[in-house]
Amino acid sequence: MRLHQFWAAAAVAVATLTGAAFADVTVDRPDRTNNPGFAHSLDYLQSLPAPTADAEWQCLTKALYFEARGESLMGQFAVAEVILNRVDSPKYPNTVCGVVEQGGKGACQFSYTCDGARDTMAEKGAADLAGRIARVMLDGAPRNLTYGATHFHTRNVKPSWTRRFERTASIGAHLFYRP
Repeated sequence: MRLHQFWAAAAVAVATLTGAAFADVTVDRPDRTNNPGFAHSLDYLQSLPAPTADAEWQCLTKALYFEARGESLMGQFAVAEVILNRVDSPKYPNTVCGVVEQGGKGACQFSYTCDGARDTMAEKGAADLAGRIARVMLDGAPRNLTYGATHFHTRNVKPSWTRRFERTASIGAHLFYRP
């Protein structure tokens, strides 16, 4: 058994034994910093006051809503991590809105920004959750699910860039990578 397979099996076993909401999370190496009691809890998010809006919050909220609303709570946090990891990288714009709205090589970085559909967040519950996750992440919640990933895609596609990057995590329908 390869090491990453061992850790994947261990994560599933722990989730099964503890009843935790981590059953859809598979990491390719052990997470030494994960603190699920902090920001990765629905109860915690719902206990917070309604988030305040600024441009960065709005951009991250919309990105989470359109890119990850069908994902588990962990999957949504993981997508937020990727966006914020890009903000921190000198290879990408240094704002959330800049990262989310960035084009490149004839395509958008985030599909919802160039699909031609109206960006209306019609599912109020999903929009509220995305907003709460965005606020917590912008306020400095730990980024320990994707190991510094700056890229992700759904399992339904296999972009050519995946051959050049290291896969760091598999959460729900998404695979996460870093250069």
